[in-house]
Amino acid sequence: MAPGFLKAIKPAIGVTFITANGMAGNASRSSLGKGEKMLDAGAKRRAALILDGHMGGPADGGASAGTIEVPFPVTQYLDTPQGRRIAYVQTPGAGPGLVFLGGFKSDMTGTKAQFLENWARETGRAFLRFDYSGHGQSSEDFLDGCIGDWAEDALQAIRMLTTGKQVLVGSSMGGWIALLVARAMPERVAALVGIAAAPDFTEDGMWSDFSETQRAALMRDGHVDLPSDYADEPYRITRRLIEDGRTRLVLRSPLPLPFPVRLLQGSDDTDVPVSVALKLFAHADSPDLNLTLVKGADHRFSEPENLALLARTWPKLPPLTRQPEPARWPQAAPAVP
Repeated sequence: MAPGFLKAIKPAIGVTFITANGMAGNASRSSLGKGEKMLDAGAKRRAALILDGHMGGPADGGASAGTIEVPFPVTQYLDTPQGRRIAYVQTPGAGPGLVFLGGFKSDMTGTKAQFLENWARETGRAFLRFDYSGHGQSSEDFLDGCIGDWAEDALQAIRMLTTGKQVLVGSSMGGWIALLVARAMPERVAALVGIAAAPDFTEDGMWSDFSETQRAALMRDGHVDLPSDYADEPYRITRRLIEDGRTRLVLRSPLPLPFPVRLLQGSDDTDVPVSVALKLFAHADSPDLNLTLVKGADHRFSEPENLALLARTWPKLPPLTRQPEPARWPQAAPAVP
């Protein structure tokens, strides 16, 4: 499974933003979700998106009562107690908010992350996406990272940038990270959505598939190189990644998830096969757990029909069907260098 898992890692696509018709708040709701590129990198960093009513909260000058000014998606940075600088994009809105947790060697500009962000904007929900350390625009080297580091990044982002309960949406490795977050602070989780979730993949999807030669090289050299369909250079898997992963496994001990859980899995996913979803479904202890198998869907789960299913899944989660909580506003971010 290791080579197949790595085939699913693709180069990051360009960041897209929602544009406004004017610099000071003439954006229409119909423009949301179209993924147009931001006008000019040197243009004003914020444009007013005047949305109606239910979000509430203070307006930033010129907005009428009952409206809110929503900033363009601007990358900000969070300095964690571990000394890492985490890049993130946050959209204010009503709670419970949504947090997107990306996959292995992925970043926050992917199709699903931005699709969810646009859905959150259209429905007035708070939303957070970010890059783990060693990923995207965050600090550190990818090869120095491990599951524990990335889970800690997620914990710190949620603790320091959000308030109240959150809906965790984890894709691939992000599904594992979401489970680790839920295990560490269940009181902050309103619901969990796993998209081709890959819990324990370093053990069950890498180490278990390594040959004896690859295992020996990993232990001797501290890394092993695996071929990639998406880069000229091979993917380097480190001994630290494997050994730290063994301390973060979630399928070998009780896994209480005291909130609604939705698992979405493609039948044609050769990177994280259906058996993983079935194992997680059988193992997790939740009062409201559903698994949806989608015939023909692959690991990316990013085809239009897959995204349409995601759009139908989120609004039906019990925490999102109730009356929204008051708008949640992000804390002031560290200055962008």
